[in-house]
Amino acid sequence: MSTEPPEETAENAEPGTPGESADTSQTAAASETAPGTAPDAPAEAEGTAAESTEAEGTEAEDGRTPGAGQVSEAEAELLAQRAERERIERRKAERRGPIEAGGKLSGTAADLLAAVRAVESGEQPVAPVSEEARPAPRRPAPEPVRQAPPVTVGPVPAEGVVAAVREVLARGGAPEALAAQAAGLLGEGAAQALRADPWQLLRVAGVRPEQADGFARALLGGEAGPDDGRRERAVTGWLLEQAAVAGHTALEVSALTAALARQGVPDPEEAVRTAVSDGDVLVFRDPLPQTDAPAPRRDTASDGDGDGADGAEEERPVRVLVALERYAMAEESLADGLARLIGSAPRQDGPDAEWERAAASAGGSAGELIRAVAGHGLVLHTGGEASLAEPAALLRAARGLGLRAWAAAHTPVGRTRFAALLEAAPAGGTGAGDPDSGGSGSGETDAGVTAAGDERTGGPAVATVAGLLSGAEGPGRDADGALLLDLLVVLDAPQLDVETAALVTESLPDGSRLLLAGDPGVLWSAGPGRVFADLLAARVCPQIASRRPDPGPLGELVSGVGVGELNQVAAPGKEVVIVPVRDPGEAVHRTVQLVADSVPRAIGVPVEETQVITPGHGGAVGTRALNAALKERLNPGPGRFGGFDPGDRIAYSPALGRTVPGRVVKADADGLHLSCAGEAVVVPQERVERSVRHGWALTAHQAVGVRWPAVVVVLPGDAVQALSRPWVYTAFSRADRHLSVVHGVEQALPRAVAEGAAKPRTTRLPVLLAPQVPAAAG
Repeated sequence: MSTEPPEETAENAEPGTPGESADTSQTAAASETAPGTAPDAPAEAEGTAAESTEAEGTEAEDGRTPGAGQVSEAEAELLAQRAERERIERRKAERRGPIEAGGKLSGTAADLLAAVRAVESGEQPVAPVSEEARPAPRRPAPEPVRQAPPVTVGPVPAEGVVAAVREVLARGGAPEALAAQAAGLLGEGAAQALRADPWQLLRVAGVRPEQADGFARALLGGEAGPDDGRRERAVTGWLLEQAAVAGHTALEVSALTAALARQGVPDPEEAVRTAVSDGDVLVFRDPLPQTDAPAPRRDTASDGDGDGADGAEEERPVRVLVALERYAMAEESLADGLARLIGSAPRQDGPDAEWERAAASAGGSAGELIRAVAGHGLVLHTGGEASLAEPAALLRAARGLGLRAWAAAHTPVGRTRFAALLEAAPAGGTGAGDPDSGGSGSGETDAGVTAAGDERTGGPAVATVAGLLSGAEGPGRDADGALLLDLLVVLDAPQLDVETAALVTESLPDGSRLLLAGDPGVLWSAGPGRVFADLLAARVCPQIASRRPDPGPLGELVSGVGVGELNQVAAPGKEVVIVPVRDPGEAVHRTVQLVADSVPRAIGVPVEETQVITPGHGGAVGTRALNAALKERLNPGPGRFGGFDPGDRIAYSPALGRTVPGRVVKADADGLHLSCAGEAVVVPQERVERSVRHGWALTAHQAVGVRWPAVVVVLPGDAVQALSRPWVYTAFSRADRHLSVVHGVEQALPRAVAEGAAKPRTTRLPVLLAPQVPAAAG
């Protein structure tokens, strides 16, 4: 196979596969942090604790996005987070007697916290007590209050508060641009809080310990030192927050103490003990998985008490973990909710014969999915884009049986895409099973089973996860707070972080069913945890793997990447085109040429439907450089409002890990007006810098959950360290019709696909589930 010559355009290129290396040499990118050193993939635990990375969502974690005639996506996210904080505060107030950490779990976050305190203080633990909540009676829910767009993003701190913080920052030599964010985080007394404890500046996104140290020295003079207890406390919290940004819900204590030492803390072990005793962090001693090797025997004669069995149990190896309270409680709550769903029998919402009739009509893995959901409270479904027909068939079948069934996607784009899939299949079809099942594969369903829809709006029963949790979308809640649902299908399940997943499970009533569906090959959630992967590995519930492959050369290419192979595929319609480049400058030039000229002319996909994906924001071929070049070519302008002009493509981040593509409509005194997924958004001027980026080029993390007709994936020579199999799989699978690969990494690409597994995340969910969930079938 031949690759595209340097001066050819896409229509003259030979179709092929990125598995073949370009016969070119690369030069390293200069000047700015390269994508390989600042990838959007999470960093490893210890490295994240030691150094800040430019992860998605950390630079644009605030803001709101409105719904079409509804409460906005960001407001929904904020409401859900507020509910989580209130739940945590209630549990903190309920804490009473201690139990043994690492022992049998009671299923309550209060017992969890008491256990930690008991272990650290040396107290004798008491027996855990748990109560099984009785199912709440169903009551009609009031119609949620809907807001009409546009909605202004987020509350803005009072000008007087911001001005006072700005004055303190100026006196300490810190950038005054941080004033609004610091005021929002620290509240009305922000200025006084910073004077009393300058290291609280570390709570502001992007601030590093050395910067907070300089700020503290300017305010406190000689009083500021590395052994200051305020500094130790702030740095400990900052390191754990950085670990959460990288996806960890906890850190091994050895990793935390090593990172504290690198940050100049004189006695890291004492700093951790102080943080635990003050309640800033929690400590856990989790048993390691059993191995075939016999456990070491304890010499019981040496201590004079305990029998052999007790000694063997005490000698079982453990790992000591530390975690911030919010993530520890969220993971505990999630384990409780999952165990409740798994252990409670689903309601008998219809005769078994009706479920079986729907399953037989769907056929194949779609039929297997329907049967699994009929008899289990929690089911996992895996597959690519084509497999979405199977949850759609399930949703239609469930609603045909009279169940209150809804689907939830993570983004408005995903919601719209799944709703279109539901609406595209008329009632009375043959099902959405596998190609060999007799079904049409188009999402049609059995005669007598109507298309899924919302009785209140007449539209498809699909919401965003945040909108569902806040009540802005979906069926609403009963008087006791449970969602009025019998079945919930959560799409793009790998994007669930522990806090969101905990809210979802807590919101489901007893006897309901939960289906988590997604592609396990894509990048994990932007927030901490690896919920879907942990559940797949734990095998605590039925798992249905779709047998519907994504079609065509793109589907074949992506399927190979998923199993670690970069195959050469036949692409007669130029579905896959390789564009070799020698250096970063050529990579930028060829990318602009592809988007603006070659792909529209040769493939027939317009510019606005072509998306560029690159490994990182920085560097000579990061999103900043590519967006600047694409703006100059496609929508030049003065950028009078924060660098933006009407018509600019943007990526709007209303909350951590949430990116919504859109366009700039206009700018005025109210802020920057955007159109995102058909919804109007107004971002105040002070939030534009951290909430809005140009969006012709995105990272793979920003692109998760969205697909485009054409995608240009840019792999510059300095991006080698950023590449991994999940990254390549995610980037390549964003394309529906055409994929161009601007290839400058030679053999690093097939090597990354074959060897570059996802970086591990430290989580406690498998340990928490083990004692609560009996051995599950399937």
